[in-house]
Amino acid sequence: MRPLVAILGEHSPTFKPHTATDAAIAHSCQQLSLSVNSKWFSTEDISCSLLGTVSGIWVAPGSPYKNMDKMLTAIRYARENQVPCLGTCGGFQHMILEYARHVLHYEDAQSQENDPYASQLFISQLACSLAGRTIHLKFQEGSQISRMYGSLSAEEEYYCNFGLNPEYVSTLMSSSLAVVGSDEEGEVRVIEVPTHPFFIGTLFVPQTRSKPDTPHPLVTAFLRAVVQKTAR
Repeated sequence: MRPLVAILGEHSPTFKPHTATDAAIAHSCQQLSLSVNSKWFSTEDISCSLLGTVSGIWVAPGSPYKNMDKMLTAIRYARENQVPCLGTCGGFQHMILEYARHVLHYEDAQSQENDPYASQLFISQLACSLAGRTIHLKFQEGSQISRMYGSLSAEEEYYCNFGLNPEYVSTLMSSSLAVVGSDEEGEVRVIEVPTHPFFIGTLFVPQTRSKPDTPHPLVTAFLRAVVQKTAR
């Protein structure tokens, strides 16, 4: 049976990051000669039975989601059960919220996009929108993501207006969730759990830079982790 990658989010065929997600998976599968079944699921359709069948989870761009609590449940399941999990744009934001709530015990951790008056806004509106911009990134030496890129820097594209609230950076950095990528201003753009086979969130959308002849290395690494989990 082919491993299943559940792409979680509210799919829109007119939203470039969504069509690019499907294309990027196809590019990497072709490069690796892999047969992986990827399927979109609305956050309203996330269930325990679904999560028990997946070999990988991609938390897609396009927040706010229809059911934030179910999305956080899926992320928690991936983190606690060693299921490869890639979160891009809104996925990055919700991976932070899940970690803040269930590991750091900030039960009211919220995004300004979902609840602008929440007391603990781990995710806040960016001072300047990054939507449509391509920005230089620096990766932490020795991080998983730097090994996947084979480099300590990259150029990546963004589609977001929200990111990690600077007030909570030190809180996250004091935990086992590592901040491993930033832009030239030092703003956090990549997080990972170093002890997890693949638990990586990026504020940028790597899928939009994937091409048939040059699949994106992060997507390729994610699918390789998915196949390795299935083999285990």
